Parts: sequence; structure tokens; C-alpha cells
Amino acid sequence: MRQEDAIAAPQDRYRAFLSYSHADEREAGRLHRWLENYRIPARLVGSETPRGRVPRRLAPIFRDRAELPAASSLDSEVEKALAGSGALLVLCSPEAAASRWVNAEIALFRRLHPERPVIAALLRGEPSESFPAALVMPGSDGKVREPIAADFRPDKDGRQLARLKILAGLSGLALDEIIQRDAQRRMRHVISITALAIVLALVMGLMLVFAIRAQREADEQRRQAEGLIEFMLTDLRERLKGVGRLDVLETVNARALDYYAEQADLDALSVESLERRARILHAMGEDDHRRGDVAGAVAKFQEASRATAALLAAAPDDPVRIYGQAQSEFWVGYAIFMRKKPLQALPHFQAYKALSQKLVQREPNNPEYRHELAYAQGNLCSVGLDEAGNPDLLPECHEALETLLRVHAMEPDNAEVTRDLANRYAWYADALVRQGREEEALAQRQKQLEISRDLLDTDPKNATYRQAWMLAMNSTSRLRHAMGFRAMAQRMRDRAQEELDRLIASDPENHDWKVWKKRFSEPWPQAGSD
Repeated sequence: MRQEDAIAAPQDRYRAFLSYSHADEREAGRLHRWLENYRIPARLVGSETPRGRVPRRLAPIFRDRAELPAASSLDSEVEKALAGSGALLVLCSPEAAASRWVNAEIALFRRLHPERPVIAALLRGEPSESFPAALVMPGSDGKVREPIAADFRPDKDGRQLARLKILAGLSGLALDEIIQRDAQRRMRHVISITALAIVLALVMGLMLVFAIRAQREADEQRRQAEGLIEFMLTDLRERLKGVGRLDVLETVNARALDYYAEQADLDALSVESLERRARILHAMGEDDHRRGDVAGAVAKFQEASRATAALLAAAPDDPVRIYGQAQSEFWVGYAIFMRKKPLQALPHFQAYKALSQKLVQREPNNPEYRHELAYAQGNLCSVGLDEAGNPDLLPECHEALETLLRVHAMEPDNAEVTRDLANRYAWYADALVRQGREEEALAQRQKQLEISRDLLDTDPKNATYRQAWMLAMNSTSRLRHAMGFRAMAQRMRDRAQEELDRLIASDPENHDWKVWKKRFSEPWPQAGSD
């Protein structure tokens, strides 16, 4: 043992003896660990005090419950420990005051070392009820020696100051000096931690800058890639549809879907990216249907519906998400309807209409939303016209036409709206035929035919316009034939047949055109004469 580590006489084994009641064992353990682990500030180590030279640490400190388990005789070991201790530290509480052993240890220590310090650490209660009787009894000389007191109670010294008072009593240092040095050390510790935090903050800041730059580059690459996807889904798609190249559309859609598939965690995709993904699935499903792959179309529409439904559930009032889910409801219903199951498709078409109405309610002057409502009403009209459908839905045919006329008034130069208007005249004509109103139906067919012809004149190579005109000619010819105008009906049908043959030659894989080719080969329905 170094000389600077000595507190009492060389024969002393312990810096202090810790006496406490079993009820205070937990606090005794905490204080024991703190005292033995506390490093006295370096500037104070070696200082001369009435207690001798100040050591680096106040260890060891005897704690009877920790030190005695291996002792053969409790009384003899306690006496040896008390005899070899430089000071007595008593944890005071009402339980300690009532403890026979705490009082005995105090009395024995004072008998063995009447001049050595006794430090009272008041844990709880008032001194009158917590100080053991032996602590305040007169010594052999008849004098009452007031113990050095440290008050742990929160409204008194508190834990930290009380511990420093005990430290001062055991080391012989002045309390003010210990408090000052301890505060300085704490300040240095705080400064060190602060400096470390600043360094870490700077490092993290630099890392964040690099991460932001990398993220920006990644975002820019994603933006460019998704911009290309958006182009493929809109402008390029319409152009390819216009020339009837479904084979190219299939490649375009698959490439776009592969882009998102490479991003394994779809939850990490932005809302915009997920919406694009749903649109790709819609487009792929539509093209699958055109090729006759109904099962593939339904699978893609349902997958898109799950994505748009989840997006809508997270933000039920977001018009973009309402629109996305409306598209999913339409495509799922459409695929089912085309499998000749109109009543199974009906709930999806009704949901489509409800979502479209919600959009119109939010923005009554938005032509796109009203256009969607017209589509939804038209779907219900188609269920009403189907032989296996519900004729109570026939009024939806006229409602769809009225809605689209309003949209056309908003956007008279919109070719898509104009084309759809021709289609709505056609469906309304069919509804009138079902009601036995052929003359009115023929007037609607004539309007359809005029609009289709005007569109085709603006772009004679547009496959969509060519198909619309071909179908208008065929439908009008069938109505004229049913009304008895056979010769005119045949001439119109022949012209429609010629146009259909040219369309099939441009895209032999188009399933819809193949279906129409088969229908054109069917004989005329029985009707009157010219």
C-alpha cells in the first residue's frame, strides 16, 4: 500500500466501517460502491489533512453483510473490522435506531477508537427518531460527541451533496474544496462529452451531406426513369394504340413493371410510384384482354386494385387515390363483365360510379371527373342492356349521354371526349331499341356515325378512329336492316367489313377485331323488306 493511500494508522485494514440496518441494505450497497469507486480529483491527492495524506480512492470500506459470510465467528470478525477501521459510517433511519447490532457496532467502535470520526448519514426520518442511541451517548470522558452528519433527504442535502460530505469526513478535506473540485471535474467531463458530441455531430453532418447528395442523385435517376415510364404510359401508349401495335405495348408495359419489380420493397416506393405501378398493371391488363388472355387480365386488375385500395385506405379523401381506386373497380368489373357475368361485375361498376360521384362532388367543374362519371354510368348501362343483366339499369344509358354532353360542352376540342360522345349515342340507341323506339334509336346512330366520320377525317391512319367508324357503320347497318332497309344496310356492312379487314392486317393479334370478324360472318337477323 502506498503512503498516500493511508488514512489511519498503518495497522488499519479499512478506510471505514459501514454500519446499517437490514432495511437499508439497498442504499448501503449503492453508497458502498460509490465511495470505493470514486476517484478523488488528482489535484487533491496527496494533500496533507488532519486525517493524513489524501488517497486516490477511499477503499476498502468494510460492509459487514458483504465481508462476513466466510467468517467463523460473527462477533470476533466484527470486532476485528471495527478495530481495523479508520472511521465509522452509520446509515441512520428509524430501523437503524431500533437495531441492536447497529447500536452495538457504534458502541464498540467508540470504545476502541474514541478519537476517530463517526459519520452519521441520515437516510429518512428526523434525527430524533433515526439516530441510534449509541450515536449520541456520552463517551467514557462524559462528553457527547456530535457525529459528522450528511442528510440524504431530498429537501435537505440531497444524495450528491450528502455523499460529498461523507467523502470530506473520511478524507479530512474541506467540504468546499471537494465541492469545487468535483464541480470542476464534472464541468471538464461535460466539456469533454460536449466536444465529443460536437465532433460526432460534425462527422454525422458530413455523412448526412454525402447521403443527401447520394439520395439526390438517386432521386434524380428515379425521377428520370419514372418520367420515361410516364411517357410510355401516356404519349407513347396512345401513339402505339393509334397504329394498332399491341405487340409493342406489351413490351413497353413489361419493361415498366420490371423497373418497379427491381425495387423489392414496395412499401419503400413513393405514393406517386405506387400509383404509376397500378396504372401499368391497368394497362397490361387491358392489353391482355385485347389479346384474349382474360385470366391474365383479371390477375393484373386485381393486383392493381389491392395497391389502389391500400393507398385509398391511408388517405380516403385524396382525389388522386379516389381516382386510382375508381380505375381499379372499373377494370376488375370490366374483366368480369367480358366473361359474360354482368351481375357479378355489377358491384364493381356500382363502386366505380360511387367513387366517380365523390370526385364530382369535390370538384363539380372538373371535366375529367365528370368524364369518369359518364364512364361509370355507361358501365351500368351495359349491364342493363345485357341479356343476363338488369333492365332496370337502362335509364343509366341516357344519364351517361347527358353527363358526357356536359363534359363535351366544357371541352369541345377534346378528341377523346368527342369519341366517347359518339359511343354514348350508340349505347343510348341500343337502350331505345330495347324499348321499341327504333326511329329515335336511328337518330342516335346517325349522330354517332357523323362524329366518328369527323374524327376519322382528322386522322385517317388512327386505328382507334378507324375502329370507331367501323363499329358505327356496322351497328347502324344492323339497325337499318332490322327496320327493313336491307340494301342500304348491306352496303354499310360491306364498307365496315373492308375497314375491319384492313385493321386486322395491321395487327393480327388484336383479339377484339377477331371477335368482330366472327360477328360479321353471322347472317342478318330476320326483319322486314325494303
